[in-house]
Amino acid sequence: MPVSMYSASVPVFLQLLGGVEGTLEKAEAQAKAKKWDESVVLNWRLFPDMFTFARQVRQASEHALGAGRAAGVEVPKLPDLDASFADMHSRIGKTIDFLKSLRPQQLDGHEDHTVTIMLGGQPRNFRAEAYLFHHAMPNFYFHITTAYNILRHLGIDIGKRDFMGQVPS
Repeated sequence: MPVSMYSASVPVFLQLLGGVEGTLEKAEAQAKAKKWDESVVLNWRLFPDMFTFARQVRQASEHALGAGRAAGVEVPKLPDLDASFADMHSRIGKTIDFLKSLRPQQLDGHEDHTVTIMLGGQPRNFRAEAYLFHHAMPNFYFHITTAYNILRHLGIDIGKRDFMGQVPS
């Protein structure tokens, strides 16, 4: 049986977003215990030209919503700014809830549909399958990995198991 667009994306997004939620909880608790200013953690970046921790998580969320774009359904419009851990928890929760609402038949069989997104201020068209597997998913992995690395760089006690989240059975 071939791997479907749904099975290759939505469960993966859900698993790793669960990992993001867990690392965020640990970061919040450890920052509070160390009396760190929340805004310092959220605005930390590895290099001056890189996105902040909060923006990395926001970008990961946006790319996970790509499963909905590939399905041709309206995706939730989430705020362009996360100013607190609570905002970030809300974003992740809304993204997870949306992904859980998707059904395989909404994605599978839609491989040739067109997905149009803005890149560099210009519209760009993709085949849904190419968009999901070659744009949304690689960008999702990049941003969650970078968010994880920012937390590790700050000394937050998290590891690979935290990053991976719960593997579905």
